[in-house]
Amino acid sequence: MRPEEILCLFPEGIRDRWREVAGQAEDLQEIRLRAGMPTAVWIANRESFVDLQGRIVDRPEKAARSSADELEELLKHLCRYSVYAFADEIRQGFLTVQGGHRAGLSGQVILDQDGRIKNMKYIRYLNIRIAHQVRGAADPVIPRIFEDGHVLSTLLISPPGGGKTTMLRDIIRQVSEGNAYGEGVNVSVVDERSEIAGSYLGVSQNDVGIRTDILDGCPKVEGMMLLIRSMAPRVLAVDEIGSPEDVRALQMASGCGCRLLATIHGGSLEEVRRKNYMRDVIEQGLFERYVILDRKTGVCRITGIYDREGKPCISC
Repeated sequence: MRPEEILCLFPEGIRDRWREVAGQAEDLQEIRLRAGMPTAVWIANRESFVDLQGRIVDRPEKAARSSADELEELLKHLCRYSVYAFADEIRQGFLTVQGGHRAGLSGQVILDQDGRIKNMKYIRYLNIRIAHQVRGAADPVIPRIFEDGHVLSTLLISPPGGGKTTMLRDIIRQVSEGNAYGEGVNVSVVDERSEIAGSYLGVSQNDVGIRTDILDGCPKVEGMMLLIRSMAPRVLAVDEIGSPEDVRALQMASGCGCRLLATIHGGSLEEVRRKNYMRDVIEQGLFERYVILDRKTGVCRITGIYDREGKPCISC
């Protein structure tokens, strides 16, 4: 990743202040801005701060503090000075920006008459999460999730920040492009929160393969059925299963002949099994492979791969 890609996230008038941080682009993970609070960055799994001159410092009392006006200007810049055009994303609490990076937003919500979030104003907290595509991240997994030239339905399990979306993205790419274990096939992705493909103005910012179709910003349940009807995928991919409705849609997709690629929060297969809506999924053998990931040492690693019966496929 080039430093210029990071600098373009900020209005031109303040880019000089971010040059030192941008120089750490390869290791930069997050930029956290809070009105009246120290400017923080996460670089190589370590929190640091940024002072008024743009220097990276260790202590929060040395850091610059963003004003509400500065955050408003940054939001306008991220929205290409058309905040109204991004109202739906803002309502959901995030923006996907050029490069596939993601800006989380928080402030005061406006509710509609049914008590649902209608919009957000007075945005005073921004968390810019820097996207890093890791080509080859799935290389250790690919031989274990293919059989007779076909990808097996696979569920990736990890705690938050454990690397499951990064792994999913690279599996999608390799399934779509083809690899030593199988020819490339049509893959459809329901990218509900724009984290897999990182679409910006409808164009994927991440490489997810030449045979991949993206449905961006759509709820998983509606999206899975829409893609099955419209794109005839061989493989269907979604991120973060989290409800009985998600599970029922996956069961329907499997019944239509699709292989499934999905992720879920959890520290182990047993922890996932304890989720009420996942118990039947595991007992029915909907997924043929379970891949367990973690990042306890600061580096994403595979801690286990299991078959549909929960038996280890490899020793990790």
